[in-house]
Amino acid sequence: MDDASHTAESTALDTTTNAAVSGSTIPADELARLTDDIVSALKTVYDPEIPADIYELGLVYKIDIEDDRSVKIDMTLTAPGCPVAGEMPGWVENAVGAVEGVSGVEVNMTFDPPWSPDRMSEEAQVAVGWY
Repeated sequence: MDDASHTAESTALDTTTNAAVSGSTIPADELARLTDDIVSALKTVYDPEIPADIYELGLVYKIDIEDDRSVKIDMTLTAPGCPVAGEMPGWVENAVGAVEGVSGVEVNMTFDPPWSPDRMSEEAQVAVGWY
């Protein structure tokens, strides 16, 4: 995770593989709780056009928890012209920012790679009637 502009130790959850990449000084049990609580918070944010939450839709690409307990989230939208493109980052910041222990939230919107329905979990596929 470290590079010239990112020197703090951190733990990232790559949501495409659900693999944690850790280099954190946060105790493992606290890190697990933070990760679970952040994912739970993300599951409260819904795409208004699809009856599934953004996490199960596969819109969240990466969750990075810094040692100072700030959280950086890489995410996308179902389409670049999504009507809530301007609002969605704020919804995510508010939801994750309410998690106990989180010191701040930064949401990075990206369209690389573009979202596709194959990123959806079975739960989301059932919710939209595709399974």
